[in-house]
Amino acid sequence: MTEDEARAWIAARTDVSRETRLAQFVDLLRDEAARQNLIAPSTLDAIWARHIVDSAQLLGHGDPGGLWLDIGSGAGLPGIVLAILRDDPVELVEPRTLRTAFLQHIVDALGLTNVTIHTAKVERTSGRAAVVTARAVGSLDTLFRIARHRSDRSTLWVLPKGRNAQSEVEDAQLWWQGSFHVEPSVTAPDSLIIVAKEVRPK
Repeated sequence: MTEDEARAWIAARTDVSRETRLAQFVDLLRDEAARQNLIAPSTLDAIWARHIVDSAQLLGHGDPGGLWLDIGSGAGLPGIVLAILRDDPVELVEPRTLRTAFLQHIVDALGLTNVTIHTAKVERTSGRAAVVTARAVGSLDTLFRIARHRSDRSTLWVLPKGRNAQSEVEDAQLWWQGSFHVEPSVTAPDSLIIVAKEVRPK
C-alpha cells in the first residue's frame, strides 16, 4: 500500500474532522520521532500505510463499544489512532514515562476526551476491557498471561502480528482455548491479524 492509497483508504472510511486529527497526529509523531525512538526511521516515509492504516484497520475486526485497551501503547499505535476514530473510551498502558508524556501531549493537543493513560505495566492495571490490542509487545501466549485479568469470555482480542501469526496461535493453544482466527492485513502481505474471543486457560 502506497502513502496515497493509505490516505485514500482513510478518507473513504471516516469524516473530515477525524481525518484532520489523524494528520495532526502524524505531524506530532514525526516531530517527536526526531527526539525519541518511537517508530523505526525506515518507516517515516510510509507513516500512513505502515502505522495509521495498520492501526485503523483493527476497528474492522470488531468494535463492540465499551473500553478498548491498548497494551504497550508506545507512540500511540494503535491506541491514539483508535481513539481518534471511535467515541468510546480507549485506555493506553505504557510503562515508559517518556512515552506516556508524549501520549499525554498528543491527547491534550488533539483534545481527545475519551483517552486514559497509565504509566505502568498492564499487570498493575485493572478493570474489564471490551477489546484488547497490543502491537509488537509479545507472543500471543505472553499477552494472554499478562492481560487475562483485564478480560472475560466476551472480550475480543485484536492483535496485529507478522508472518508467524498462525504458529503463535498453535503455540498458545497448548495453554489456552477459545475462538482464534488469523486475518490478512490490508497494508502488507506478510502482516496478519489474530482475532480471538472466549479466551480462557485450558
